[in-house]
Amino acid sequence: MTNVIDQVSSLEPPPVLHRSSRRFASFFALAAVSIALCAGAAYFWTNVQESFEKPSAREVVATTGLSAEDREALLGIRSEQQKASDQIGEINRNIGAQQDDLKRMADQIEALTSRIESLQKPTVPSSVLLAPSSPPPAAPVPRPAKRAVQPAKPEGPVSVGGAPLISEPSTNER
Repeated sequence: MTNVIDQVSSLEPPPVLHRSSRRFASFFALAAVSIALCAGAAYFWTNVQESFEKPSAREVVATTGLSAEDREALLGIRSEQQKASDQIGEINRNIGAQQDDLKRMADQIEALTSRIESLQKPTVPSSVLLAPSSPPPAAPVPRPAKRAVQPAKPEGPVSVGGAPLISEPSTNER
């Protein structure tokens, strides 16, 4: 029995246990990288805000070292940028107005469509609405036309022309 215990103790742990330490290390590395990225993003965000808050100071410093031609070119570029931003603002206002017009027209089309649909539906009289249990009146069934009553045909022999013939005296009468 001691041999079995010695054999079991001499065995290495299963490979599953080795992987768990690797998983822990990879998880720790991933967490460290995530924290570093968040810190870098926060630092970058604060520097970007500072650079946008003070652009005029950099521009003044940058323009002092430029020649007169470069300054004029820079002023021309700035004026063109201002014109472009004004044009973009005007275009955005026009787009907004067009969208408002489009929405108004869509609402009008919707109202007209519902009105057309309501006009196309047959109108139901209020008496039918009050008594829905009664069946609708049946369409009148055409009756065959009555023939005029013809006079009874005379009994006995009839001539070819249609006039009644005088019947021969019966033997009883003689």
